[in-house]
Amino acid sequence: MNCGPGENGPCSKSINGGRDVWSCKDSSSAADHLVVMVNGILGSSTDWKFAAEQFVRSLPDKVIVHCSERNVSRMTLDGVDVMGERLAEEVVEVIKRKPDVRRISFIAHSLGGLVARYAIGRLYRPPKTEAVEDAHDEDSRGTIFGLEAINFITVAAPHLGSRGNKKVPFLFGVNVFEKAACHVVHWIFRITGRQLFLTDSEEGKPSLLRRMVDDCGDLYFMSALRAFKRRVAYSNVGYDHIVGWGTSSIRRTNELPKWEDSLSEKYPHIVYEEYSKAKDSDQHIAVDDEGSDTLTEEMVRGLSRVSWEKVDVSFHSSRQRFAAHSVIQVKDHFMHFEGADVIQHIIDHFRT
Repeated sequence: MNCGPGENGPCSKSINGGRDVWSCKDSSSAADHLVVMVNGILGSSTDWKFAAEQFVRSLPDKVIVHCSERNVSRMTLDGVDVMGERLAEEVVEVIKRKPDVRRISFIAHSLGGLVARYAIGRLYRPPKTEAVEDAHDEDSRGTIFGLEAINFITVAAPHLGSRGNKKVPFLFGVNVFEKAACHVVHWIFRITGRQLFLTDSEEGKPSLLRRMVDDCGDLYFMSALRAFKRRVAYSNVGYDHIVGWGTSSIRRTNELPKWEDSLSEKYPHIVYEEYSKAKDSDQHIAVDDEGSDTLTEEMVRGLSRVSWEKVDVSFHSSRQRFAAHSVIQVKDHFMHFEGADVIQHIIDHFRT
């Protein structure tokens, strides 16, 4: 066991392939809220080290933070479904080793947001009441492997995939580049790349990301999302060359809001916040997006059946703005410290 600086610094130890972090202030801590942090593509559990330490310092005796280690480095190229199964197994093992845990939350960066969405679909358990769960009643919730589901938070996650319509900004929105990427991405990112670019349809089945906006067989993707008391999407409005603003905030291009500057001195990089109420998927929604495609529209509609808090972030005045995809997570304490206010915003609004 290694403790951080100071008498009350955070402690961590490996738990069967993962990293558990909690406050050293009191070894008899009654923390019963498990927070699972999930890394992105080619990442590792250390990507969340700064955030994990801030969580246990800010919420002593309330949370146990587990930084997943099951999907790291090149293992993140095995596909969202394979990684989701691994994460689900890891979470079950952690829960079994911590019988006092009663609540669960997820915080996931980039590709990890999709992996976490898959994993909760596997871990979801329907309500024990005899009444049938109302698909539109968020007060009627199941659990995540028996635990009360509290926060589901994604940070710069490609919820709508990466195909077309400026979803991968470094392709500059050039149609030729975006189409070419669909044909070559699997050479670099293997099955994960095919799933992100929605080219993984086989045997008449829709692509995986399309299936993940519905309950599908024994995978309760949307029921699991609905089980959480709150769902939050943090997004970079610009300078994120990996994940575009629209796909990370689950918006059509014509829905992206105008923003001017920070909303408060405490969070200098938070420029816009909104609460999006759940919408009936059958409700008519005018679509005037140039380049909008059917799959994207289906995913927007599907994910909008639950409410979302949307928090937009801008590092346009930061020296590290071109690394926004990593800065928003504070992937490296020293290089990306300008994103610390985003982590503090997550903590201050975290429901325990």
